[in-house]
Amino acid sequence: MAGGNGSGGEVVSNTYQEARIWLLLPAWLTLTVLVLTPVFLMLIYSFLTKEFRGGVSWEFSLAAYDQFFFDRGLFGDEPPSIEWTYISIFWRSIWQAGVATFFSLIIGFPTAYFIATRPERYRPLWVFLITIPYWVNLLIRTVSMRFLLRDEGPMNDFLLWSGILESPIRLINTDVAVQIGLFYSYLPFMVLPIYASIERYNFSLSEAAADLYASKWAILRRVLLPSVKAGVIAGSILVFVPSLGSFLAPDLLGGAKNFMIGSLIEEQFKGNAGNWPFGAAASMILLSLVLLILLIFSSPKRTGKEAGRE
Repeated sequence: MAGGNGSGGEVVSNTYQEARIWLLLPAWLTLTVLVLTPVFLMLIYSFLTKEFRGGVSWEFSLAAYDQFFFDRGLFGDEPPSIEWTYISIFWRSIWQAGVATFFSLIIGFPTAYFIATRPERYRPLWVFLITIPYWVNLLIRTVSMRFLLRDEGPMNDFLLWSGILESPIRLINTDVAVQIGLFYSYLPFMVLPIYASIERYNFSLSEAAADLYASKWAILRRVLLPSVKAGVIAGSILVFVPSLGSFLAPDLLGGAKNFMIGSLIEEQFKGNAGNWPFGAAASMILLSLVLLILLIFSSPKRTGKEAGRE
């Protein structure tokens, strides 16, 4: 059945109106079993109590969250003080993810613009070249990056051979190595959404701005960027969120001194000696931060302002 909406003669099809619940059922089941159920279990475990010899006790408490934010001494009987160890790890994770997102944007935006401005028949080839390294498992790529950055690795060998350096630079187990690992791991997540936005961009707007004597910088800042802002925001979220919870790059490239929240969580679930409630609590804190970021960028107020500008 079809009918008009009374505002412009648009036709709305109701062919699947009665069956839409059944059509959406597989998607809802998948979402419930593979996403909501694990998160709900993690939430429950975050309120349980760790057994002294490992495992968990089904006694509900806030001990895991208290451990994350407060230090009560070795035996838990001292006055509480702020636990800066875990907070600093959390802050380091935010900083590392933010820097990785920034550099991915700096490199990803020109790359996406270049691909989108190639002849249409060549664009799939450029997208293919961007994505083909990521057909390989992330662990293998991170190990390969460690081999490349080590003191006796190909990069240092080339710099020494070319005379640029007199002695090898130490990159492994540094913040720089973690940054390179995160940047390399998630760069396509920045390039592809921006490319999709620029590909739909009407370049006649830039031509009109140029005819009105706007500089290239003004065209970029006041015409192009506002038009493709949705792609920039999507790419930034797709890079920042997985970088925030990453543990392969910090573990393999950063070492113990460059611990991130993902590594901290992963350590809590190793063997019976791990602290599952604390790991679950740290996971829920991380999840809350990610949800807060997503809510900020998808708030109705922000969306209404952008719609008003259009």
